[in-house]
Amino acid sequence: MGLCVVMVLDDHVKLLQLRDQLSQLRPAPTALVAVGEGETPMEAVELLNPALARQRRQRTMVRWLMPFGFFAGLMFSLITNLDTFAFAGPVGEPLIGGLLGMGSGWMGSFAAAASVTSEADDRIRSLRNRLEEGNWLLLLDAATGEEIPWNLIQQSRPRAVVRLAES
Repeated sequence: MGLCVVMVLDDHVKLLQLRDQLSQLRPAPTALVAVGEGETPMEAVELLNPALARQRRQRTMVRWLMPFGFFAGLMFSLITNLDTFAFAGPVGEPLIGGLLGMGSGWMGSFAAAASVTSEADDRIRSLRNRLEEGNWLLLLDAATGEEIPWNLIQQSRPRAVVRLAES
């Protein structure tokens, strides 16, 4: 991902014209998404929906936290010689400890994913307000090293241009 900007437009016709003009550029933008009434809903675009980004982070974290939790619970049961689950026998007791550790890793993935806040949350909130006022949004994600066609964007007279991300 390169530079990601969102243009706020007050006219649907201007939105469609700008989207068509930007899609014909070479090299084409990596993402060009129109958001608003009659277009893509804001909740479906990950860059504009912090909940989707949080879910993606949680799924990524669970891949390594659950196995780590299992082995940590297994090792804890073996190292401490506690007989918490003595009814399960010498093999079942560490396995129960591992399963409990795996459950802890699963819960930890939710807590860790929720604790990360995005720098763009305030900007996304203002974009959501603009969308509720009846405007349309055009998300443009340029490839790394590619310039954004600022002249073309300014010709369409957007109400605002919001920078979301830069890498």
